[in-house]
Amino acid sequence: MTTSQTAGEILPFQELSRVTRTLADSYLAHARATLDAIIARPELIERVQLERNGEGYARTLLFGDSRMSAYAILWPPGARTSIHDHHCSCCFGVFSGVISELRFRPIGSRQVVLESIARRERGFVAAMLPSGPNIHQMANEGTEDAVSVHIYGFDHTMHASSIHHEYEVVSQ
Repeated sequence: MTTSQTAGEILPFQELSRVTRTLADSYLAHARATLDAIIARPELIERVQLERNGEGYARTLLFGDSRMSAYAILWPPGARTSIHDHHCSCCFGVFSGVISELRFRPIGSRQVVLESIARRERGFVAAMLPSGPNIHQMANEGTEDAVSVHIYGFDHTMHASSIHHEYEVVSQ
């Protein structure tokens, strides 16, 4: 097989890759726009009876079908997730309060080191695909409740959560 034949055979894959990237970018842009619209209209979330889970965070399903699930998450002071990544797209917007997002860098199959901490305030929106590593932990380190809205690319009737793997912090 010559080099030109190999390149010619790869071209259909390059086109598929381009289309996939375009679709992914379009999905993420729509997810961001949806979260921006929800955050801009407080009554959409304020009229929802949010579940509580004592001192832990609690998810309230807002919408779900075979392609996606949307949750409002109530974060009481001190609530935090495990350190994790996602098996699907993960888009979120902060509706009220402040949430810290701790980002981690992998140093082993399930070990990570802290890379950065960012304060996510009302109006912040993030959208990411499960191309990694996108390892993070969400926490309410404040003194008041916080609420965020999350859109995940999974069917809530098929998966209990969007978490793919959990990790542990290793000292640097």
